[in-house]
Amino acid sequence: MRTAVSALDLRKASSVDEALAILRDDAPRTPLAGCTDVYVSLNFGTLSGARFLDIWGLDELRGITAVDGGMRVGALTTHTELARSPIVAERLPILAAACREVGGVQIQNRGTLAGNVANGSPAGDTLPVLAIADAVILLRSAEGERRVPFNGFYTGYRATVMRPDELIVAIEIPPVPAGQWFRKVGTRAAQAISKVVVAAVKDRQPRISFGSVAATVVRLPRTEAALAGGAPIEEAQRVLMDEITPIDDIRSTADYRRRVCANLLARWWNGASDGTEVSR
Repeated sequence: MRTAVSALDLRKASSVDEALAILRDDAPRTPLAGCTDVYVSLNFGTLSGARFLDIWGLDELRGITAVDGGMRVGALTTHTELARSPIVAERLPILAAACREVGGVQIQNRGTLAGNVANGSPAGDTLPVLAIADAVILLRSAEGERRVPFNGFYTGYRATVMRPDELIVAIEIPPVPAGQWFRKVGTRAAQAISKVVVAAVKDRQPRISFGSVAATVVRLPRTEAALAGGAPIEEAQRVLMDEITPIDDIRSTADYRRRVCANLLARWWNGASDGTEVSR
């Protein structure tokens, strides 16, 4: 049964400062921008909150800026903008690849990078990319700003360190080495939630992150260490399968996800080109 729109309480902010004041003085309110997840929950009657803050019109939270070999992405930058950006194409092309896998064109036009981050689904397509990029989340409240490493942002399933009075205002991404690789495994080629999604960088210190295999997106430090130490790929696969904790759900089984992750690890490490492979 759909959620009754008449039961919802919505305020609209005309500036970031006004939005932060509302979050401080009229809490709790959930910030809304692209609403790609909210409308799904509204339609299925599973919306968890009733008090919202519309921040879609805050253009000061948009844009992509090149910074010292990396970049700064405004919170409300859409997946379409990221997929088309020359800065992203040059510096983190697997982020552009991930954004092209987020739903259909309509969702890419409305969905934002910060929305994908704040939503916190372990199946979020951009999240493994941000994990291997060692991105930093810039949070702002009426009292000030703080920077939180992406890999310390999540505390559990759809749970983060962000306070109710804070907004994500930007995502900072440092330079990422060449040898980037991204792959999404889903039921269909488009508009499918990930069964498994992976981002990796082949470097002297390898980096690899998976989504849909645990309560949150995860980096795999023991697998990375095994590869960096010269372990055979079979040994690295055993480490990986011990390091992830997939579940059975409507989209797939834990056993399938384990086997797919092990196969993707080998394909990436052995130089397969059937993912989105970038070697600048």
